[in-house]
Amino acid sequence: MENCKFTTSRSVKRYKFLFVLAILLSSFLSVYAEDVSNYVEEKTFTFSFENVPLKQVLSHIEKNSEFIFVYYGETINPNRKVSIKVTNQPIRPVLDKLFKGMSVEYTIDNRQITLKKVAQKKVQPQSSKRKTIQGFVLDKDEQPITGATIKIKDSTTGALTDIEGFYKLELEEENPVLIVSFMGYITQEVKVGKKSILNIQLEEDTKALDEVVVTAFGIGQKKESLVGAIQQIRPEQLRVPSSRLSSSFAGRLSGVIAVQRSGEPGADGASFWIRGASTFSGATDPLIILDGVEIDATQLNNLDPEVIESFSILKDATATALYGTRGANGVMVVTTKNGENLKKPIINFRVEGAISQLTNVPKMVDGITYMRLYNEAQTRTPETTDIYSDEKINATIDGVNPYMYPNIDWYNEMFKKNTFAERFNFNIRGGSSRVDYFMSASVKHSDGNLKSLSKDFYSFNNNINVYNYDFVNNLNIKATNTTKISLGLNVSVRDWSGPYSSAGSVFSSALNANPVDFPIRFPGQEDDTHIRWGGRSGAPNGSYVNPVADFVSGYSSTYSTSVTANLRFNQDLKMIMKGLKLNAIVSYYNYSYSKVYRYCNVNQYETSMYNPQEDTYDLNIIGNEQSTELKTGGSNSGNRRLYLQASLDYNRTFNDVHKVNVMFLYNQEQNDVNNPSDLLTSLPRRKQGIAGRLSYGFAGRYLAEFNFGYNGSENFPKNKKFGFFPSVAIGYNLSEEKFWEPLRNIIPQFKIRASWGLVGNDQTGAGRFTFLENLTNSGAGFTTGTGNQTHTNSGPVWKRYANPNLTWEVGEKWNAGIDVRILKGFSFSADIFKEVRKEIFMDRGTIPTLMGLGNVTVQGNLGKMRNWGIDTSVDYNNQINKDLFVSFKGTFTFAHNKILEMDEPEFSLYPNRLKVGHSLNTIFGYVADGLFTDENMINNSLPQQFANLPLMPGDIKYKDIPNALGGTDNAINEYDKVALGYPSVPEIVYGFGPSIKYKNLDFSLFFQGTGRVSLMMSGFHPFTNDNNTAKRGILDYVADGCWTTDNPNPNASYPRLTTAYNTNNNQNSTFWLRNAAFLKLKNAEIGYNFKNMRIYVSGNNLLTFSKFKLWDPEMGGGSGMSYPTQRTFNVGFQMTIN
Repeated sequence: MENCKFTTSRSVKRYKFLFVLAILLSSFLSVYAEDVSNYVEEKTFTFSFENVPLKQVLSHIEKNSEFIFVYYGETINPNRKVSIKVTNQPIRPVLDKLFKGMSVEYTIDNRQITLKKVAQKKVQPQSSKRKTIQGFVLDKDEQPITGATIKIKDSTTGALTDIEGFYKLELEEENPVLIVSFMGYITQEVKVGKKSILNIQLEEDTKALDEVVVTAFGIGQKKESLVGAIQQIRPEQLRVPSSRLSSSFAGRLSGVIAVQRSGEPGADGASFWIRGASTFSGATDPLIILDGVEIDATQLNNLDPEVIESFSILKDATATALYGTRGANGVMVVTTKNGENLKKPIINFRVEGAISQLTNVPKMVDGITYMRLYNEAQTRTPETTDIYSDEKINATIDGVNPYMYPNIDWYNEMFKKNTFAERFNFNIRGGSSRVDYFMSASVKHSDGNLKSLSKDFYSFNNNINVYNYDFVNNLNIKATNTTKISLGLNVSVRDWSGPYSSAGSVFSSALNANPVDFPIRFPGQEDDTHIRWGGRSGAPNGSYVNPVADFVSGYSSTYSTSVTANLRFNQDLKMIMKGLKLNAIVSYYNYSYSKVYRYCNVNQYETSMYNPQEDTYDLNIIGNEQSTELKTGGSNSGNRRLYLQASLDYNRTFNDVHKVNVMFLYNQEQNDVNNPSDLLTSLPRRKQGIAGRLSYGFAGRYLAEFNFGYNGSENFPKNKKFGFFPSVAIGYNLSEEKFWEPLRNIIPQFKIRASWGLVGNDQTGAGRFTFLENLTNSGAGFTTGTGNQTHTNSGPVWKRYANPNLTWEVGEKWNAGIDVRILKGFSFSADIFKEVRKEIFMDRGTIPTLMGLGNVTVQGNLGKMRNWGIDTSVDYNNQINKDLFVSFKGTFTFAHNKILEMDEPEFSLYPNRLKVGHSLNTIFGYVADGLFTDENMINNSLPQQFANLPLMPGDIKYKDIPNALGGTDNAINEYDKVALGYPSVPEIVYGFGPSIKYKNLDFSLFFQGTGRVSLMMSGFHPFTNDNNTAKRGILDYVADGCWTTDNPNPNASYPRLTTAYNTNNNQNSTFWLRNAAFLKLKNAEIGYNFKNMRIYVSGNNLLTFSKFKLWDPEMGGGSGMSYPTQRTFNVGFQMTIN
């Protein structure tokens, strides 16, 4: 047999996967194995000091090298006068000469030099077992912590550190354990062992310390001094078992509305909006900034949570103003990790394996039920006689010849229960006082739930396989004491392969397919040159779709790469003015994409002349024999961007009271298409703008901020290209007032804030240069008149009229909020917001066709929309005791919009048809009034003009909606449509969950839900589609709840069955409207920590509670026959080496 031959191999990709890991691992280990001893021998000193304090000499060595000194209060006298002169000497001879005659000895570990007294032998009484332990308690920057508590475990003996962080304890037992604690830091238990000097470094408890929030352009700001609406989330809260970062947003980020519509690997990212949508034209997506540079949602989804240092959401006009027009829909600011001045590099290794299952697959009836219901439907369909015979039904029940009497469960033939994913991350961070680095490599692989049926027929695997390779490298160089140069590289490679048809269509065809009309395939013969696929003649293309044949007959593969390179320059200009800094960024981004697909035609057969006695049949090809010659095709695309930014920043505090910040910024960017297809796409897209900020704070009590953006865009005519968008905000920390003193122990922080500002949007969604006219000589000219009085004129035709008045969409935003901290570990933030977006861009829809403008686009700033809501977040973090830590997080977001103005038909008599006055994404349809119960009821009802079949008992009855005058047109038609339910995008998103850590064990749960959201069921009606060209399968839901003559239930969940497409019963209406609200157990995780390792097990999308049961309500309306979301079980291991 000759079949199509394809040459792809999953094993080749696996070897490539391992090869990439091996290269990355070896390169990182080579960095870690750097020999530091050369520095000790090669670094030399030349200096001369006469009768100066010892600390002056030590400071000189530190400033002119990478060495640092660590010593204790009783070790040396730093004020002792010394004299020393050295010429071109390495560090050891220098120290020998410096400490000659002193009772001081030193040890060099990497670049740290520890000084201590020379041990002196003392005669101790034999009966005494006491010894002394001493040292310093330091923070991560090796600064002393004053007042830290050091206690001996299971003892009352303890001490406090002094102003230098020094402590000293007498020990009464061998090998005691010290418990070291300080507010805002994680309590540590440290074994003393045989040490007499013990330095202890405490780690900040980010859950307890005042949060430093990353704001616009990566500027860090204490949360207590913020006046804008900004939320920051800890990166570890985004580390959920999902292949896409955006699927973890919903419920975790206050102010973010997010929905995940698909679980298809590689296409399972969530759609998200900051505070909902404020426009119905062009882009509604937020701006995403990674390390100061704009990225898209795909790049964000490819980002490994392990590389994230901070993640902030900028929500109001003040927070986003510096981004100008780019930030009109809110901003996400993500920064990646950088290196640190460390003794040794920190290596982090994380590997995860996951098993995924489809969450809620719509259930279809078996073949026997299908035939019986089909026959029932035929009796209710006029002028139809084609039914399944009792002989066929009984033979199918008895399992007689499966080629003549098939009973195919197409879904189980094509889909498997479990699929697997693997994720790997390896990162290293380290450096010195001059150079630091962070490098991360991530590899992710996931496959789909499709069975590898192609291998049974051809030579390839067309299940979905997605490989992602991501590399992040951040290098910071301190060129001088005032100059810092940073290099950032972010590379992402995506290798996808899957079926020639989309995975969604494969899933849909498997559920929709008729289970009894033909088998998957018929037996072949020796001289066959193709596979004999099952089929049935009669469709316009010659046969009905065979889902398996369609699935296995081809595959496609895509390969995409994105590379972002950033060069940063930071110059401290304190020599000119204290507090003045210059910052600059040059960023280059390139994206390339290629697709290759291969497929062959299929030949379908059907049976005839069946002889039940001999169990034989004739097999006939449907239509003409199709060539199985391999066909191939493909495409390529890509784009690149150059971005420049420079800013001056002045930040000073005067008299410890007046805090002033001034910033001025310039940016520009150019975007080009790599392979333009025409003149218009070959032209670069350009933007430029300036922005500024002035902020003032008095004693941390009174806060004020002014921002502006002045931006230019090519989308508008010459006199409209630039727009000015200011904002102003104020804040008041009541908790800093003296009158608050009695409450400070209970409510240590209480701040109120408010902001107002304008934002602009130039993303019209209508293409480029829409203010210019567009004429064409092609086509048949233009037609004037109406009805029978028309005239067609030849000649040039306007495709678009010029509009020199096109201008920016402008949104006016208000925000008011409070930030509160109560008692120990509890914090609460709440905001109420409102935006009115004006001058929304849209096509005119009310121009009479008699003017000859039927095919002409006339565009303008014609819309207006209001959006308002509230968002809140609650956090609780408390170290109950040394063993138990408890935290809780909750968020709530409500965003409701309303269209105030838009160009639509007047509908003065039928205001129920207007979109104005309703929310974006509102569903319009009819109001169902139950089912017709008998002919008398039908005869006494108004005609339903959209019905294509005679109305019968069991059909849906609709209400007639009165017009503006209170009358009706005595018919059910399009003028009776009204707004139904809630929008299809949720107006409420919330999330909550606890996290508990007890000793080495940790456990967390997170629930996420939505409210005020509806879905419209459609496209699932059985037996036929809207073209009457296919026999669809039937859902269990339909079979169990449909109206029948034996069960004429007027409240049935499904109307009467018909084998012909019934337009009356398939209208959007309240009959098919469902409440799509849900509550999910989104994530549960349990982990165990052992030394520097952690093992954990987690699950995602574990439970769903909803009134809607047919499919995952988060997927939205339709038939539920698109690729479902996934339930994931994850096992992971993480290890840190330092």
